[in-house]
Amino acid sequence: MDIAGSIWSFAAVVALLTLTPGLDTALILRTSLLAGRRPAWGVTLGIQLGTLVWGVLTAAGLSALLAASQTAYDVLRWAGAAYLVWMGLRMLLAKDGAEGVPEQEAVGFGKGFTRGLVTNLLNPKVGAFYVAMLPQFIPAEAPHAVMGLLLAGVHVAEGLVWSVVLIGFASLMSGFLRTRAVRRFLDRLTGVVIVGFGVRLALTDG
Repeated sequence: MDIAGSIWSFAAVVALLTLTPGLDTALILRTSLLAGRRPAWGVTLGIQLGTLVWGVLTAAGLSALLAASQTAYDVLRWAGAAYLVWMGLRMLLAKDGAEGVPEQEAVGFGKGFTRGLVTNLLNPKVGAFYVAMLPQFIPAEAPHAVMGLLLAGVHVAEGLVWSVVLIGFASLMSGFLRTRAVRRFLDRLTGVVIVGFGVRLALTDG
């Protein structure tokens, strides 16, 4: 497979991954609906930077080392699970402020960016995906580091396009979805989803 064919094939695979509802989608939608566009873009860019980091680490062989070391994988897995459960419980237990908005959502771009980045980097499943998939799409004659970065860039680009759709949808539906009762419901629902992801990550061996 040549370089162009590898890029298109990888783009098709990660497009399906990007469109599948998961933790990233839940975080972006919730942040957009409860905190606004700016924090939502912070979460989005944090997630995509994390994706780029995983791609670079895979190309450099570092995440392959993580995949080979069960202890290192378990440490990262438990740290990620603890972070997700903590974040989800904060959403579930948060008290409403005067405007009916959960107190912890008085955040800006920076906190959203940190949340997206940390969530991505503490998820060893992302690293495992890149270790399993990336080598299959790197032609033997291509420089591995450059090709790995390029493929990760394709993944990031698709993630950004999907985020535009999600944030745009949230903005269009804001009149209904940002009512006090709906916002409280969405906050609690996302909290349950994130805690569920954390528990599943903790119970998955690899």
